[in-house]
Amino acid sequence: METCFLTTFVIILLFCLAETCYGGGVMFSSLPQTLVVSASPQQGQGNCSTLLYTAEKTHKHEESSVLNAGEDTITLTWGLNQSFTADMADQLYKNVIVKLCYAPISQVDRAWRKTVDNLSKDKTCQFTIVNKPYQRNQSSDQWMVEKDVPTATYFVRAYAYNSAGEEMAYGQTTDDGKKSSNLFEIRGITGRHLSLHVASACFSAFSLASLFGLFWMERRKVSVKK
Repeated sequence: METCFLTTFVIILLFCLAETCYGGGVMFSSLPQTLVVSASPQQGQGNCSTLLYTAEKTHKHEESSVLNAGEDTITLTWGLNQSFTADMADQLYKNVIVKLCYAPISQVDRAWRKTVDNLSKDKTCQFTIVNKPYQRNQSSDQWMVEKDVPTATYFVRAYAYNSAGEEMAYGQTTDDGKKSSNLFEIRGITGRHLSLHVASACFSAFSLASLFGLFWMERRKVSVKK
């Protein structure tokens, strides 16, 4: 019995060590930045516009407009950086996934958005925008901000994957250092819709009317018995 227990313990320990040393996933710091990515709101979207931040004015912006979840769209473009030789840089690229990522200002005190170098554990980019086969020529797409996107400050990042589904390279709309430039805000859907308030008010009124009705009927029964 003890032998079986020790054997099982050793196997589990070896598995954990192997997972830590070899099976931990791709490190973001090991990826080359061979992709060029840009993101901007669709022209003529009312008060919707991109908020551009600069390193000198981090967390400050000249415009107060934001993108509205479920209403506004973003025009995306991505492709291979022309400073790289195509045959050398992207011969293993099979797929591209463009993601919406939290900026550092929206990660503070939020462990569920934490940036980790190990991409299998990284929580920076939680929303997939585009998932398409890789093309060397510049690609573009439009994405409507989904209704479940929370209020926060974001940037866009694209990953190139090989045939095994492993990250091979990346590109993003912000700088690699503090991630303080070319950021934009999204205003999520919060609170209750007007129809819910109306329904709630009607239900409350009906409940009060029913309560008074029952009270009046009980009083009447008592009066009749007397």
